[in-house]
Amino acid sequence: MNDQLQKFMFNAAPVRGEIVSLRQTWQEVLARRAYPAAVRNVLGEMMAACALLSANLKFDGTLVMQIYGDGPVKMLVVQCNSNLSLRATAKLADGVESELENEMSLADLLNRNGRGRCVITLDPADKKPGQQPYQGIVPLSGEHGPLASMSEVLEHYMHHSEQLDTRLWLAADTQRAVGMLLQKLPGDGGIVPHPGEHDADTWQRVCHLGSTLSTEELLKEEPETLFKRLFWQENVQHFDPAPARFHCTCSREKVGGMLKMLGREEVDSVIAERGGVEVHCEFCNQRYDFDPVDVAQLFVAKELSQGVSPASGQRH
Repeated sequence: MNDQLQKFMFNAAPVRGEIVSLRQTWQEVLARRAYPAAVRNVLGEMMAACALLSANLKFDGTLVMQIYGDGPVKMLVVQCNSNLSLRATAKLADGVESELENEMSLADLLNRNGRGRCVITLDPADKKPGQQPYQGIVPLSGEHGPLASMSEVLEHYMHHSEQLDTRLWLAADTQRAVGMLLQKLPGDGGIVPHPGEHDADTWQRVCHLGSTLSTEELLKEEPETLFKRLFWQENVQHFDPAPARFHCTCSREKVGGMLKMLGREEVDSVIAERGGVEVHCEFCNQRYDFDPVDVAQLFVAKELSQGVSPASGQRH
């Protein structure tokens, strides 16, 4: 089955759901960088979660999910556009690969000293002048101590930053990154039960059904099979599935722009030391090389665009 996200709505209550399966998209990430198993699995869970959360964006733009850790993993980043194009990367502390075990807990990886945090940024493509992206931040710890899983982290975020009752089931391995989301839609004023005892029962019931889903089952079965097993007795409306794909937005032009922002003096010092500038994209591992001639052309073009005549030893 192709990578896709399936939305659905329970007709008996204001509850919506989504199931996402990323195989080729996830393989594109793993083909570019080799991560230790524990890091790989958490990053895959984040990728599935980012797709699930971005599917409900009300604007054309990007959702960026960042985890800043204070353990061996310093940062995890996933970006998802509103068309479900995704990219992801992880940054580890220097020299920690040998100490990372396959079964390390989330707290040991990212929240060893209790200072880890999750940041979610919503960045519309057509921002008005002066408009800043919306950003929500929550710690990787709750009222009862460190949060044990990526699902718990994001449920904590949704409850405190969005005031939405949300349940998430996430899993990843070397083959797939998958996830399911259930969310109770709010009434006026935040988390308000929908009138009627049956509606409240529906939310509790579908969450209980979701809790019967094991990690192994989530990774093994296709979304359609999982849905039928869990909710075959529910009255559900399905929406057209949306395709997902890997896509990195880096380009030589953007890297050149970054070099121009650094300034001629800084870039020339790198050339003097190394003979050229080499930049690797953190997301797709694409390498961009700029030799002295490339750099000279960059800054001549910048000077011309600003109406400044480039320095010359000749007079005309």
